[in-house]
Amino acid sequence: MNLSNYTLVFLVVFCINLGYSQRVKGEVFDENNQPLEAAYIYNISSETHAHSSANGVFVLEGNKLGDSLRVGLLGYKNEVLILNNAAFSDGLKIKLHEKIFQLEELHLNEQVNALSTMSRLDLNIAPVNSSQEVLRKVPGLIIGQHAGGGKAEQLFLRGFDVDHGTDVAISVDGMPVNMVSHAHGQGYSDLHFLIAETVDKIDFGKGSYYADKGDFNTAGYVDFSTKDYIKDSEISVSIGQFNALRTLGMFDLLGDSKNENAYVALEYMENDGPFESPQNFNRLNLFGKYTHISPLNNKLSLTVSHFTSRWDASGQIPQREVDNGNISRFGAIDDTEGGNTQRTNLNVEYSKYINEDTRLKTNMFYTHTAFELFSNFTFFLEDPINGDQIKQVEDRDIFGFNSTLIHDTYLGNTPLKLSAGVGLRNDVANDTELSKTLNRTTTIEQVKLGDINQTNANIFVNAEFEFEKLTIAPALRLEHFKFMYNDKLQPTYTSLAEDKTILLPKLNFFYEAKDNLQLYLKSGIGFHSNDTRVVVSNANENVLPKAYGVDLGNIWKPTPKLVVNSALWYLFLEQEFVYVGDAGIVEPSGRTRRYGADFGFRYQINDWLFFNSDATFTKARSIEEAAGEDYIPLAPDFTLTGGLTVNKFKGFSGGLRFRYIDDRPANEDNSIVAHGYFVSDFNVNYTINKLTFGLSIENIFDTEWNETQFATTSRLQNETAAVEEIHFTPGTPFSSKVSIRYKF
Repeated sequence: MNLSNYTLVFLVVFCINLGYSQRVKGEVFDENNQPLEAAYIYNISSETHAHSSANGVFVLEGNKLGDSLRVGLLGYKNEVLILNNAAFSDGLKIKLHEKIFQLEELHLNEQVNALSTMSRLDLNIAPVNSSQEVLRKVPGLIIGQHAGGGKAEQLFLRGFDVDHGTDVAISVDGMPVNMVSHAHGQGYSDLHFLIAETVDKIDFGKGSYYADKGDFNTAGYVDFSTKDYIKDSEISVSIGQFNALRTLGMFDLLGDSKNENAYVALEYMENDGPFESPQNFNRLNLFGKYTHISPLNNKLSLTVSHFTSRWDASGQIPQREVDNGNISRFGAIDDTEGGNTQRTNLNVEYSKYINEDTRLKTNMFYTHTAFELFSNFTFFLEDPINGDQIKQVEDRDIFGFNSTLIHDTYLGNTPLKLSAGVGLRNDVANDTELSKTLNRTTTIEQVKLGDINQTNANIFVNAEFEFEKLTIAPALRLEHFKFMYNDKLQPTYTSLAEDKTILLPKLNFFYEAKDNLQLYLKSGIGFHSNDTRVVVSNANENVLPKAYGVDLGNIWKPTPKLVVNSALWYLFLEQEFVYVGDAGIVEPSGRTRRYGADFGFRYQINDWLFFNSDATFTKARSIEEAAGEDYIPLAPDFTLTGGLTVNKFKGFSGGLRFRYIDDRPANEDNSIVAHGYFVSDFNVNYTINKLTFGLSIENIFDTEWNETQFATTSRLQNETAAVEEIHFTPGTPFSSKVSIRYKF
């Protein structure tokens, strides 16, 4: 072959290579060589795009030699690079440099989940230092504490009094937080084992539309992810009114290691509260995490945590005793309430690329919890001699795993993402007890005592068909339950069991109307399970009540510094849960429906000043009751949260936050009303070099408010007749604390 022929062959091959679309693989990481998830990789020439996985890995289709790629992630500087031969043969390694968040750099069409990105923005511009503050980062979620600081918070979301978690599925690093068939209430979710400074990401969704979410996902879900690494070690101390003390230590164990990280965190808290009878609350948290990324970008994480807490409580007090001057708002009728609780977690997470198109995410977990709670809701209604104090006790072990396989492919020319998953959870709670007690020491009568063994197996499949601007995502989830209960109060061995299965379809649509406008229509069926003790004694009842929901909404960015989200929604439940104050339990009721509207916006006033607000309007009614008697107790009609935040302005950070909940019916005919409140908190921090000094004020305007309220029938020792009225736990008055933090 002569020279001219060689030249011709070379030119042909060159032209073929130049014009042939190829696949590019790469990794995105930060300045500390740590992988970055959800970075957006965009080919400017072909307009193809991809997102980086939790391992920082991405695969991008439709590339040619000489194409330009733009790589970005909110909070990091964009990088633009030109594809050369090495990019196709060796892959890309892209480093992004951190910078201050700028809302104008947010492009809605680049986000995996734009609403969760808003939470990431909120978390970064206003860091948190308590598990309560972490929950408040979920737009529209209102919380209330009513038992001395150690009990799980009461939650309100989308017209639900969620109690302690009945209608919101909560998880941390894939581990479930909600406790099934719990001694205190179904879905009980105590998040106090989570150290706020370890939280890296909050993923949330409202409604029952998500194939990978199961039990308790009716009003919504909240997933917390902890940090794989910390940039600096730190120690901090805060001291405040009412003998409040918090100390925190977080320590990096491996330094600047590219492929593995490890750190530990230790938190201690104590607080007496504003009550006349000190709550003597204290809590100790331990947390450790190790993460390893292999040369093949497989990621392994091991997390171990433990927390223990004890407290006293003044309990819910009757309004009549405050009105007649017998006690103050911070007094008590029975100040022997309180409890002890602890939780230990072991969680292993593993993710890997099976091939370029298929990846696996899985986690296995073990949890041990112990719980003891003393309460007195009705005082001397049932027992005029000893009083109505009750004790709720359980000791629980949980074993489980979740595994998801994600495969990217094509159906013709249409990109298709397939997800399939399987999960298993087994709860073993022995000697679950409800007893009548005296003075926290004497057991008068055991009302319930037994062993609970509950198993939940599930599988799901989800498909995402990605057309030019429209994504259609049908999904199906199958849940199977095995309920077993051994009643130890029976004279002979009695073991009861039931099997239940439920099929849950979902169908969601997402439409990119413009680069700055996303529309969506979500629909699906969710559910919340019933307590095992209810299931085995009511085998013919609907023990896995379904929740039918639909959302029509949008996310809109009308100006570079303003993001608006809104939704109209509807939710029908086959069964409601109602709090029963005189027994201290939660029991099922009839069918309900809720519909309403969500509205939220985030506005960056300038480089360092942000404003955000989220509002929810709801109408919640029982379907089976007559008009005027169909109110759902404690279901809020209107909630509003928001605040003004300063982020890194000449060393200063902080802000003013507010939350509002309106008056709401406390009983079915609205004759008893739980009064609403508007409460504001303030904080300011100043950083100089590695030191940060802080001041925070709860209830800065010293509002008199009731944190939790219930319509309860009670009788005092000197009363001849029972009275039904509001019983409440007072909200914290004006209180301040100062803090100092050192990073090294």
